[in-house]
Amino acid sequence: MALYMKAAEILEKAERKQGALKTLVYDSKFSNIKQLFALVCETQKYSSILEEIIESTRLLKLTKLKMPLAKVLVYDLLLGQGLKCGGSWKAVMIKHRSRLQAKLARMKVKQKVSKNEDLLPANVQQPAGDQLPRYVRVNTLKTTVEDAVDYLKRDGFTYLGQAARLEDFTLKGKVFVRDLHLPELLVFSHKTDFHDHFLYKAGHIILQDKASCLPAYLLNPPPGSQVIDACAAPGNKTSHLAAIMKNKGRLFAFDLDAKRLATMSTLLLRAGVTCQQLANQDFLKVDPDSPQYKDVEFILLDPSCSGSGMVCLRDNTSADQEKEQARLASLASFQLRCLNHGLRFPRLKRLVYSTCSVHRQENEDVVAACLQQNPNFRLVPLLAQWPERGLEPLSQCLRASTTKTRTHGFFVALLEKHREAGNVKQEAVVQISEQEETPDHPPACEIKPAASEEESEASEMEDTLTPEAGQTDSTPSKKKRRKRKKKKKKAATAE
Repeated sequence: MALYMKAAEILEKAERKQGALKTLVYDSKFSNIKQLFALVCETQKYSSILEEIIESTRLLKLTKLKMPLAKVLVYDLLLGQGLKCGGSWKAVMIKHRSRLQAKLARMKVKQKVSKNEDLLPANVQQPAGDQLPRYVRVNTLKTTVEDAVDYLKRDGFTYLGQAARLEDFTLKGKVFVRDLHLPELLVFSHKTDFHDHFLYKAGHIILQDKASCLPAYLLNPPPGSQVIDACAAPGNKTSHLAAIMKNKGRLFAFDLDAKRLATMSTLLLRAGVTCQQLANQDFLKVDPDSPQYKDVEFILLDPSCSGSGMVCLRDNTSADQEKEQARLASLASFQLRCLNHGLRFPRLKRLVYSTCSVHRQENEDVVAACLQQNPNFRLVPLLAQWPERGLEPLSQCLRASTTKTRTHGFFVALLEKHREAGNVKQEAVVQISEQEETPDHPPACEIKPAASEEESEASEMEDTLTPEAGQTDSTPSKKKRRKRKKKKKKAATAE
C-alpha cells in the first residue's frame, strides 16, 4: 500500500504545480524509484479519464477515498498490471471492479475505440506505430559494442546493422539496430524489456534515452580530465562521462539528497565506475576557487527543470497559466544561476547545459542571458546532421522531440571559453577538436569551426573589437613611409 500512498501524494503535488514530477519522485526517498515513477507518470497521463470513471461511479462517496489515491488505484486495477497491494483497500477495489470496468467499456463504445490509449486527449496520444524505441547504451567500461551485439545475437536477437535514417527505428520483436548518431547506442522495439537481462544486471548495458546520452557525448572529456557533473542523480550521465574518460582522471559529482546519492553510488558501482568523487553538496555552494577544483576543465550541468519533455509528463490538464509561468520563471532563474556559477571555474574549457524541457524560457532564453553576462564564452555549433536545432537565433544548440528525433523532449547547448589573450578573430577559426585529441571518440559529432556563419551573437560582438576611426593605430600610413624614404635619400646625397 505504501507505493499507492506515495504515488497519490506525488500526483496531488504535481497537479497543484508544486514541483516537477520527476523531481518530486526522486525527492520522495521511496525504495523503488522506477516503479513509483512509472505508476505516477501513467496515472497522470490518464488523469482525465480516471476522473470521469471515478465520478460517474460515485467511487469516492462509496469508499471514502480521496481523488489522488482513487486515481492511482483505479489506474492499476483497470489499465495497469493489477493491484500490487493486499488488505482492505484491495478488497474495496475488487468489490467495485465490475462497475468500474463497465464504465470504461461504455466510454470506449461511445468514442468508438477499442484500445485504452485511444481514449486519451489528442495532445497526449502518440501517433500509431510511433512509440519511442527502447534505447540501450553499451557501457564501454565493461564491454564493447561488438561483444554486446554478439551476446544479444546468441540470445535470440536479430541485428540489422547501423541505422541510416530515423525510419529504421520502427522495430518489432527481437530485432535491433545501431544508432545513426551515437555509436555506443543500440535501438530496440519499444516493447523490449531488459530489467531482468544479464547484460543489464551485470552493468554491461545502461537503459538510457538517446537524448539523455547527448550531454556527456558532446562534452567529450578526454581520459585524464578533471570533470564536474553538477546535478548528478540518478547517475546515468555520470557513468557515461566515466566511460568516455575511460575511468582516468577525476569526476566530481554533486547532489543535495543523501539517499539519491547512495542509490547513485550503487548504480556507478554496478557500471564499474572508479574515477568518481561523490559529494552530498549543493553545486551553487561549491567554491570555484577551491584548490580541489583548480584543474576542472569540463562541466556537465543538467539542473532541475519542468520535465515537460518527458513523454509521460505531457500536460493534459487545464493548468493555471499564471502559476505555470511563475514556476517556469523561478526555474529559469535557478538554471541561470547554476550556469553562471559553472562558468566561474578558472580553468574551465567547455560546459554542456541540458534540460528535459521543451520551454524556450528554460532553454534558449537561459543560454542567451548567460552569454550576454559572460562575453568570454561562446556557443559551439553541434552535430550538423541532427534533425532538430535550437530556436533562432541559437541554432548552434540541439533540441530533441518525439516527432523529429524519436526521443523524449530535450535541449543541449555547449559553451566554450575564448582564449584569455591574443587576437579574438584569430582564435575564432580554431576548431574545438584542437584542444585535445580524442581518437577513440567517433567523428559523428561534427563540430564546425567556431568562425562559421552559425556563431553566437556573443562571438560576433567579440569579433568587432578592432580599432575604429579615432582610435590609436600603431601602423604608420603609406604616405608617412614615403616621406621618410625621401628624407633619407636627400641626406645620403648631401653626404
